[in-house]
Amino acid sequence: MSIERMIQEHPDVASSGAYNEALGLAVRHAMHCAAICNSCADACSAEEMDMRQCIRTCLDCSDVCEATYRVATRRTGRNVELIRAMLETCIRACEICEAECAKHDNPHCRRCAQMCRECAADCRAAADSLDVEVPELA
Repeated sequence: MSIERMIQEHPDVASSGAYNEALGLAVRHAMHCAAICNSCADACSAEEMDMRQCIRTCLDCSDVCEATYRVATRRTGRNVELIRAMLETCIRACEICEAECAKHDNPHCRRCAQMCRECAADCRAAADSLDVEVPELA
């Protein structure tokens, strides 16, 4: 099953042919990033050392990523300004989480940091793609 296909099958997208591939990829990675950050926070809670800041940062990032993918999958009507704001917030949350997780030498934090880098890059590309979309198709 693919979220990209789900977005493409939305009646407004299918009838206009206005599927935004960069935004679809950002949605998919934001979904994955939300889950990975949530899992990393849980794994951090099992660590012997004080991981409170990492837990907080991962949970915040997870929540931002979830809100971003939820807003960005909605294709009925238009709200490009909000989608752009959510993408920019997601980029920042991922940068903060990536920096925090990079401080810790354990597999779950390394994986989380990598996912945050990928998600931020895809959200940047999606935000850039909104600049070139035809306004009535965005």
